[in-house]
This record gives sequence, C-alpha cells and structure tokens, in this order.
Amino acid sequence: MNGLKKLYCSDERSWGTGVCSFKTEEFEIIELLSRDYDVQDLCTLMGVSRSGYYKWKRRERSERDVKREEMIALVAKVHEKHPSHGYRWVAAYIRINLGYQFSDNYIYKAFRYLEIKAETKHQEKRRPRKEKDKYPNLIFSTWETVDRPRQVIVSDMTSFKFWIYYFEVTFYFDVFTKEILSYRVAERRGHRDQYIDGLKDVVELLRGNPEPTVIHTDQGSVYASKAYNELIQDTNIVRSMSRAGKPTDNPVNESLNGWIKEELYIDFKIDRCRERDEFKDTMDRYVDFYNNKRPCYAIGYDTPVNYRKRFYKGELECKNTFKDRKLTEEPKFVRKRRENAVLGSVSTFEKEND
Repeated sequence: MNGLKKLYCSDERSWGTGVCSFKTEEFEIIELLSRDYDVQDLCTLMGVSRSGYYKWKRRERSERDVKREEMIALVAKVHEKHPSHGYRWVAAYIRINLGYQFSDNYIYKAFRYLEIKAETKHQEKRRPRKEKDKYPNLIFSTWETVDRPRQVIVSDMTSFKFWIYYFEVTFYFDVFTKEILSYRVAERRGHRDQYIDGLKDVVELLRGNPEPTVIHTDQGSVYASKAYNELIQDTNIVRSMSRAGKPTDNPVNESLNGWIKEELYIDFKIDRCRERDEFKDTMDRYVDFYNNKRPCYAIGYDTPVNYRKRFYKGELECKNTFKDRKLTEEPKFVRKRRENAVLGSVSTFEKEND
C-alpha cells in the first residue's frame, strides 16, 4: 500500500490545477507556441529554463506518467458509471472493488483535473427575492420647471446620531413651495414604517386633488418595495426614481436635508436632547418653524406655507412650464459649465479678432 501511495502520490505539488509534474504544463504551452515565438522568450515568460524545456522534449514517458494516466482513465470510467457520487465514494469503490489503494485526497485531485463532480437532481432551494418596482426618472434636471404646489413631492431619509440615541427621520417635501408635508421618526436602523406612514400622510393630503402628483425618490429598498407602491394604487400619484448612485438626480433633497440638519444641530440644539420625547418635541417645533416662520431663499425669502397660500390666491404667476419640460440625463450644473465654456471661447475669439 505504501509503495502504491508513493508511486501515485509522492509528487502532490504537481496537482495544482491538474496532473502536470515538473513544469509539464509550462513545457506543453511553450511547445504549442514555439512555432510562432522564440523559445528562449517563451521560457523566460513561463519561468523555466531553456535546457529544461529541451530535456523535457527528449524525455521518455516514465512509469509514473503511464500509471497516472491509467488512474485518471479509471476514475473517469467509474464516475461515468456512477455519476451521482463524489470523490470519497469513488475512492472507496475503487479500493473495495478494484483493489487499488488510492487515498481520498488523490481521487479528489483527479476529480479536479477531470473537472467533474457528483451530479444531483436536487435543485438548490433559494428563497424567492422580493419583487422590486423600478420606475423611470421623470425629472432629471428639470426641477426649475415645477410650476405649482403638490405637483412634485420628493422624499428621503436622514439620520441623527448623538449621545446614546440613533434616529432616522423620513421627510416628504413639496418641491414648489419647499414645504415639509410630512415627517416620521424611527428609532431603529433600517425601519420601514416611517417611510410608509409618511406616504400615507401624503396620500391623505392629496385626496380629492384632480391633478397628478409625481413622487420622486431614490432607489432605496423601501421606496422600491411592493408594500410601499401598493399604497398609491387608485390615486393620481405617479412614481419617479433617481438613477442608482446619482445624487445629482435629486438635488432638492440633498440641499434641504443639509440645511435642516445644520439648523437642528446649531439653532435647535437637538443633540442636547436626553429623552426620546424631547427629540420628537424638538422636531415638531422645528417643522412648525420651518413651514411657517423660516424665510426660504429659493422662494424669495417667503415661508413655505405663505408661498403656497399666495399661489392659490393668484398672487404668483402661473408659468405652466412643467408639462413642456425636456428631460436630459445631464445635470444642470454640468450643462451650465459647458455653456459657460462655449461662451468663454466665443468671447476670447471675438477679442482676438477685434
């Protein structure tokens, strides 16, 4: 048994990716390519000596090589007859029925060389993935064309981490008025209820509104979930999503979230809250301040609620621009840079030729 094992298994390092002892695989590649390339260059590339290659070419097949090839053919034959079994079973079968004392590890290497494995009828059971609804981007860089309240609503989540607390707050903003239409707080990372409860608030707010409303979000798992989007069935709400990994598709949220967090931390000292109820009370006070008292630069330093009221009183010009918007994937700031570069080139040309 030891003699057989020595004969077949002493050079196990030669099994790396198959049965190829003493650089056999490298030499075979060199021989294959030697018709088109210089042998010395090929030997250098493969990390072998030129003399070793020619010695290999002049070799006679050793008894070990012959025995190894016979063994591989034997393993292949047994596997072909019993394809449902793996290498351990095949090794045992050969030892019991054919009298060859091969180790399990040696047959495993033969399996790898032959690129075979046990076949099975059983399919791997996988839990079906939850369906995600993906919606097109209906806005891109046309945010400035929004021309009335409740026409486009954006939603996003931002987190607050301080002292021993972690809160996630999901906001729903009116793009035209910059008003916070709804906000919900969660105390657990990745909780979904605040997204859905906030959407329920918006659906109730829009009840009876004859005009369609676009709700734009990123591709977060909750926003894409079936449970979330089932809530807008039988409503005038149309879904829109940013492209994955493109924060420039939703600059309104990015900007508002930044300002809100800065004011909450600096002006409202929210990080000094030591009770959960105190955090929520602070959020209530801030949202009331934001909607009713805070001048907003984007709407001419008016407050969001007053700006909405002025629109419905007819005090603001109705531009009717949203329906005629032209969608482009290019962010607005990129387009402006390109246009400015063109204008700069024209101006330089005119000066040089004046």
